[in-house]
Parts: sequence; C-alpha cells; structure tokens
Amino acid sequence: MTTPGEANGAGHARYTYRLRVSSSACTALLAEWDRCRWIWNECVARSKKAHQDGEKCGPAMLDKMLTEARAITPWLAEGSSVPQQQLIRDFGKSRAKALKDIKDRLPMRQRAGMPRHKKKREADPTLNYTRRGFRLKDDRLQLAGNIVLTVVWSRKLPAEPSSVRVYRDSVGHWYVSFVVPAAVEPLPETGAVLGVDWGVRETATTTSDAHDLPHSEHGRKTEKKLTRYDRMTARRKPKKGQASSKGYRGAKRLRAKTYQKIARKRQDTARKWAKKVVRDHDAIAVEDFRPKFLAKTNMARKAADAAIGATKKALLEMGRKHGRDVRLAHPAHTTMDCVRCGARAKHALPLSERTYTCTACGTVSPRDKNSACVMLVRAGLYPAGVEGVRPPGALLQEAA
Repeated sequence: MTTPGEANGAGHARYTYRLRVSSSACTALLAEWDRCRWIWNECVARSKKAHQDGEKCGPAMLDKMLTEARAITPWLAEGSSVPQQQLIRDFGKSRAKALKDIKDRLPMRQRAGMPRHKKKREADPTLNYTRRGFRLKDDRLQLAGNIVLTVVWSRKLPAEPSSVRVYRDSVGHWYVSFVVPAAVEPLPETGAVLGVDWGVRETATTTSDAHDLPHSEHGRKTEKKLTRYDRMTARRKPKKGQASSKGYRGAKRLRAKTYQKIARKRQDTARKWAKKVVRDHDAIAVEDFRPKFLAKTNMARKAADAAIGATKKALLEMGRKHGRDVRLAHPAHTTMDCVRCGARAKHALPLSERTYTCTACGTVSPRDKNSACVMLVRAGLYPAGVEGVRPPGALLQEAA
C-alpha cells in the first residue's frame, strides 16, 4: 500500500509502504523502541523537574543527557543513536508547541497537551531515521543496528529519500514511510474551473453536477459490526490495576481492524474523487471549511462519517501534486450571499431550507450550488463561460 499524501514541510511528501518483518527483525525493532521509549519517559521526567526548578530544558540539554546515559548504560548503547536523537527532536517540538499554546492562552480543548509518559502496552512503536541511519540495498531497507526489512514496493519512489519512519499500527501491521522531494506531475490544461462547497447531506457539492461527491456512508454500513465489537470490548475490559486478558486484546484488535478498513475506504473514495476533479479542471476554489465544530451538533456522527477533513486534504494534495491552481475561500456567510448580485440575506437560512432565493434580484437556485458558485467569486474565478469553461488565457491574464 502506498500513501503519497501527507506533506512533510515545504516541497516534501511522504510515501508509505507495508513491511514484511521477520521474527528476528521484529525483536530488534521492539528492543530499539524500548530504548527510545525509556529516553522519552526520561525526557518527560527531566522536563517536569526543570519546570519546577525554573530551569530551561531544550534539545541541547537533553542531547547532553543522552550522551551521558549512553556512556554509562550498556543496554542503551547497544541501540543506534540515530532514532534516539530523533526522538529527542520530536519531544522538543511537542513541548515547544504545548508551551506556545499556553503562552497564547488557548482554551484547554484547543491546546496541545504537554508530552506524557509512553506506556509499554499502549504506545505503538515509532522509529525515525535520518539519512545516515538507513540505506536501500537490493530493494530492502537496512536500518542502523543491522536491522533488515522487506518492503512491499507497490510503486517506485520518485526520488532518493531523505528520512525514514518505521512504525506499527494498532492492528499490528508494520509500515515504512519515506520523505522525498515533492515532484510535480503536470496534467493537460482544460480551461475549466470548479467551485467546491462542503456539506453533510452530500460531502462535496460543486458547480458541476458530474463532480458532486455523495455521502459514502462507510461508517453506517459497518455500524452493526462495530457495535458488536464495542460490547465485546466492554465485557472483557479488565478492572483497574489488573492486566488485560488475551480476549480483551483480541477484541480491541478486531475493533481497530474494522475502523482501519473504514478509514481506508474513506481515503480511497476521497482520492479517486480528488483525482477526477484535478484532472478535469485547471483551477479549483475550495471552501476553507473546518468541520470540528460539527462534533458538538446533532449531525456529529454523520459529519464524521462524511470525512470532510480527509477529503479536503486529499484534494489539496492532489492539486499540489499535479500543479493545479487550488484556492481556499473563506467559508463565512456562503449560504447567505447571492452569486448573481452579491446581496446578503438578513438572516441565516435554516438547514431544512434547501433552496436559496435572493430577495434583491430574485435568483432561485439550490442552496449548496449557490454556495459552490460563491466559492468561485471569492477565489476570483467568476464569472465563467458556459459550463464553467473560461476563455483561453483568462487564468494567465488574471495571474499577471
């Protein structure tokens, strides 16, 4: 499986592949993770102590701690220093983000919490390697510490990777993700533009009927199976202070596997739709919609099943990959503005009202279609010609 999606900084992307891990390699990876997890927990303890004493606790201080610990602890020195140093970098970023959120006085629900201890039976292994900690030889991945892994090459890497992340998911499958320079694969120009409005009844409503994305309902279709696994997990949950049983861990694995299948279906649907949109249009105006607030409404379950955030992310990434002009438009008052005359309604439309009627010019149109056209106006891509096709060179003139 390949996931060329997640952007990793400016000009970079991640390509993810499945791993075939032998028993000896799995033992070596878990031993490496035990060392890294110990270092993380030690960083958490040192950070708390430094905070109580009013001292600074940055990556430089923690690097010095790691050097001293490796010199006096043979068990720690047996592992590679590369993932251990990278773990300290990750800890520093996590702590800096939490301190920034506290300084900005963000509410608790929006704040990134301070780094916490990683428990052995709860934290999944994650190891990061820089260029000096790995190499690709004979289509196999060789990590520092003589760990050799077989990669399932579902497609070729577009360039030489600069770093590698090896991790295990909640189901127990091992993956590797390579960070490579993001290459642009241009598509033929079409001269067409598209406006995208996000919703719950339909995940995406566009200015073109052929490119609307209906609600896939992947979660609702597996609701019965998930409910069964939830009951199974609740029955077998151990009491506080007791070790979890084999049956409890098995039930959790079945539940996690089902959620993983749902997430992959949503991801597959989003990417196929995004590829179709990007292939058929040169410029796309996308509503810069953040669906987090829907979690507090009575539409929370259906909104989560729509996976608006994942679909939006797939569209932005696909547009970047193929060099399309994707513009984010502000989502405020999109259901109240008229695309024809620009007049704004004096009151918000209730969700039950699906037809927009402008009191100024008398325009009548479907509510979501009007919002999709408003996206084009706010992105500077309107008016368009017949069926959304602009005159040749119009985008170039606008850019100039």
